[in-house]
Amino acid sequence: MVGKVVFIGAGPGDPELITVKGKKYIERADVIIYAGSLVNQSILKWTKEGVEVYNSAPLTLNEIVEIMVKRASEGKLVVRLKSGDPSIYGALLEEIWALEVAGIPYEVVPGITAAIAAASVIPIELTVPKISQTVIITRASLRVPMQGSIKDFAKLVKVGATMVIYTGIHIIDRVVGELREAGLEESTPVTVVYKATWPDQKVIKGRLSDIVEKVRKERIYRDSVIIVGIASNPESVRQIVRSSVYDPSHIHSFRPHKVEESD
Repeated sequence: MVGKVVFIGAGPGDPELITVKGKKYIERADVIIYAGSLVNQSILKWTKEGVEVYNSAPLTLNEIVEIMVKRASEGKLVVRLKSGDPSIYGALLEEIWALEVAGIPYEVVPGITAAIAAASVIPIELTVPKISQTVIITRASLRVPMQGSIKDFAKLVKVGATMVIYTGIHIIDRVVGELREAGLEESTPVTVVYKATWPDQKVIKGRLSDIVEKVRKERIYRDSVIIVGIASNPESVRQIVRSSVYDPSHIHSFRPHKVEESD
């Protein structure tokens, strides 16, 4: 009898941020393959006795797929634990395609990605009412080819978008250079969150003019996201931010009549 492979987003670090559904699958799993360089290993405390555990960090795609296909073909439940959410920089498609070719059933259980975790620990809204209604998630890299650059997408920050940059902290000077080339002002708010939701998390607030210096002072080179735009430090717009949904002067289907504010 053919088993199943379940891809689970392990979340940003705090093991309690995994979904209930993800935890239940981990408890039942016969085989666990986890991204050891990123996933908090304390999540493995929920596994049952006798489970096979593989760290995917030193493995190639072919080696990972071989384990999944072989064990699922034996009727076993295989859990593939990925950091954050599998659909955001999770290298998910290649593994799914391989399972489809082999005729192995699979399921994807979502998780909390680093952008959302970072927003929660600052804390901020990535979308600020009337100010920033668009979120761009992108990444920086020296070696991996990409379609479009930070400079291309950063132009939208000028018209109110919030940009969240993954895998760019080790080259933050280059990232800042591209943001400047896109025309962002030196006063543009930039916040870096290191290891969001982990015990040693750090939040570094600054502006385009000084964020490189602040990050280097903290000696941070990995496991961080860079949030660019007014949403990363919205204090300057505190007086004008107001959600229309709860504004007493705003009428909608659930509140068809104007509600007068009390004095």
